[in-house]
Order: sequence, then structure tokens, then C-alpha cells
Amino acid sequence: MNIINKPLQQAILLACVSLSTTAYALEKPATVEDMWKIIQAQQKQIDELRANRSTKESSVTPAPVPTKTTNSDVKNLERKTDVLSQEVEKLRTNLAIPEEAKYKSAYGLGPAASKVYQVGKGLSIGGYGQASYQARVGDKGNDSDNADLERIVLYAGYKFTDHILFNSEIEFEHGSTGEGSEEKGEVSVEFAALDFFLDPMANIRAGLVLMPMGFINTIHEPPFYFGNNRPEVEQRIIPSTWREVGVGLFGELLPNLTYTTYVVNGLNAKKFTSDGIKEGRGGGSEAKAESFGYVARLDYSPNKVPGLTVGGSAYIGNSGQNQDFGGKKADVFTQLYEAHLQWKYRGLEFRTLGSWGHINDADVLSSIQNVVGSENFGWYAELGYDVMPLLFPDTTQYLAPFFRYEMLDTVAKAPDGFDDDLTKDWKIYQVGMQYKPIPNVVIKADYRNRIAQEGPLSDDFNLGFGFIF
Repeated sequence: MNIINKPLQQAILLACVSLSTTAYALEKPATVEDMWKIIQAQQKQIDELRANRSTKESSVTPAPVPTKTTNSDVKNLERKTDVLSQEVEKLRTNLAIPEEAKYKSAYGLGPAASKVYQVGKGLSIGGYGQASYQARVGDKGNDSDNADLERIVLYAGYKFTDHILFNSEIEFEHGSTGEGSEEKGEVSVEFAALDFFLDPMANIRAGLVLMPMGFINTIHEPPFYFGNNRPEVEQRIIPSTWREVGVGLFGELLPNLTYTTYVVNGLNAKKFTSDGIKEGRGGGSEAKAESFGYVARLDYSPNKVPGLTVGGSAYIGNSGQNQDFGGKKADVFTQLYEAHLQWKYRGLEFRTLGSWGHINDADVLSSIQNVVGSENFGWYAELGYDVMPLLFPDTTQYLAPFFRYEMLDTVAKAPDGFDDDLTKDWKIYQVGMQYKPIPNVVIKADYRNRIAQEGPLSDDFNLGFGFIF
């Protein structure tokens, strides 16, 4: 899409009328590149006029011969060329939306979230959304069928200079922030941070940052993961979306070896449950910061194996936040580790991730609330293949059946003196289909067979769509 403001259109039109003797002036320029061609043609004409004038002035003649080329002609043409050059440069550097959007992940963020890194200067807007219908199968427990506009997200970024930019994500969940006494949804800032680019090896990020753990926490746009629901391992063990207020470094240590590390406010152990640590996230909302956490991530993509990425991340920090737990003080040292591998080759996509966590003083937490596991773990593997090129070799559309297997337990080990909670020990088998008529839009269908070691857990069928812009 070409965006040309009115003053620039007028400048172009003036230049085109003035240069009607040139081939480039016969057509209205359609793109910035066409405008540069006009400028180059103008400059060539100026050079020719100057050369012609110099030749005639240096010729020895009995009397001056009048010519059509005068100093005012050249100066007038130079002025018009300079004006047009300045306007085109402004368009290139200040345009908020590129002429052709290129969706590419940068610095660990999703492709739509990375748009601000591609603009020359100024404002960048992007976003994504998703909606789904879920039908429960088997009528186990109290779950019911539901339809949900899960989220609508707006990315807003601003590039101040080549070295400083701001990026943010604002999310509207479940179509509403409330209805009467019911709080159905919420509006949240998923991240909001300033980036300071100093050196390819070491750049600074400060603000509300996404914790760089797993696949989904940093890249959670619907076209880029299988299924209508994010993997349960990356919701219950790694609590996506997980963000905290912090500051840290990111960069590329060696070719294809990237890292991210932050110091952030710590988790709040008083909100830990048998479902894991996810309720202990601060989320940038008056988060407790008596204790701090530290997170680091490494990723490597070897040139010898195209499409392969291997990496891992770790989080450690106290979660006690100087609080009282039933008359006791506890640091609640919390650890979470994960390793991941992704391989994209031709139409093949394979991902696997494993995560393990440990919570000190889980017995103290369990004495004042439900059982909190001293250990938790989960892993999954998924495989998909784009079959559309096999059916239509020249197509740009995408159609991939996929399979995912997950195993997780948020109470993998109960603290001494407390019973294990077998309802938190899950296995999930999932099959589905992803269809992308264009890269920005995805239509999804999947079926999940969910099994708990103990207690009711229904299967579900999910149908939905997602998009980015």
C-alpha cells in the first residue's frame, strides 16, 4: 500500500509538469522507487544543460549566439529536484506503515510485534486477534460448550532514533471487561519497554518485559503455533503470558547465538496454588518487589542445519516478598528451567520442549492454602506438515495436519507431610488442522483427548480463527 500525503502529491505533480520534456514526466509516479527515477532523470538533465552551456561559453565565436538554456533554467530545475528529493526522503524516514509489510520475527518477539524494528523512524502499528468455539466431549466435570473472542491485541511502537525505540502490546481479552457483577474479561498491557541499541552484542531493554522462556511466552501470535489452545505445558508449567517489570540485556554473542537476560521483580508465593506458579506473576500491576528474580535465555541456529533452533532458559529468585506465612517467614526460593528444539524444513515443522521447576518452602505454603508442589514438570512434542504444495505446487496457501503429545504435573512432588494431588497429573493427545489462505490469516480445527491420573477431565473439539496485521 502506498501512502503519499497531499503536499508530496502536489510537489510530484509540479515536478512532473515542469519536466514534461522527459520520459519520466509523462506518468504519475506510483512508488518511492519511481520518484527516485524522476530525480535521477532530473539530475541527468541538469548535468547535460550545464555541460552544454559550458561548451558554448568556451567556444570562440565572433558574436554571442543566443541559446534556449539560461542560468535561471538550470537553477529552477535544481530547485525542483532538491524539493522533490527532500520530500521523498521524509516519506522514507517518517512513514509509519511500510509500503510492503514484511512479517519477520526480531529480537525474540512475534512477527507482528516486530514491525517497529523495520520502520525508519516514527510510529508503527500492528496487532493480532483470535476467536474460537469449544465443544466439550464426554460431559465430564462442570465444563460446558463455549464461544469466545479470546483476545484482540494492539501493538504500538515508536522509533525515536536508530538507537532508541519503544514497543508495547495492549490486549483485550474475552470481548469485555465486565458485565454487571461478572468480570468476564480484562484489558492488560502485555509488554511495554524501551530498547536502547548500543552494540550487536549488548543492547538494553527496560520496562514491562516478556519473560524469555519457551516458545509461546514471547511468540504467541495465532498463525505461529498449532491448535486453538496454546500448549498446556506453556500455560501451567511456564505460565504464559508471563511478564514482569525489569531491565536487562539482549544481543548476539556469536553468529547465530543470541541471548536475553533480565533482572525483574520476584514472584508472589502467597498466590502459588496446586495449579502452579502462574497466579504469582506480578504482571506490572503494583507488583511486589521485596524479592527479585533473574532470567536468562540462549538460542543457537546452526548454519549447517537450515531451520533448526536449539536453546534453553532458566529463572531463579526468591518469591517470599518479605511476607508472613502462617506466622513464619520464608524465602520461597523458586527455580524454573526449560530446554527447547525447533526444526522447520520445507513443509515440516517439529517442536519439542521440556520444563522442570522446584519451589523451596512448599510445606510452609501448603500449610496455609491448598497443596503446592515442591516440584513440577511438563514436556510436549508436536509435528506438522504443509501438504498444500503436494496438491498445488504453485500455491502460496498453507494446509498442515498436526499432532501434539503433552505430559505435565503441577504437583509432581508434594512436600513432606502432604498428599499428592493426582488430578494435576495430565496427559493430552491432540490432532488438528491449520489452514492459511494468506500468511496473515489462519483457520484452525483440533481435537484434544485429555486424561487426568485421577478425577474428571473432558475431551474437547475446538474450531477457530486468528490473524495478524
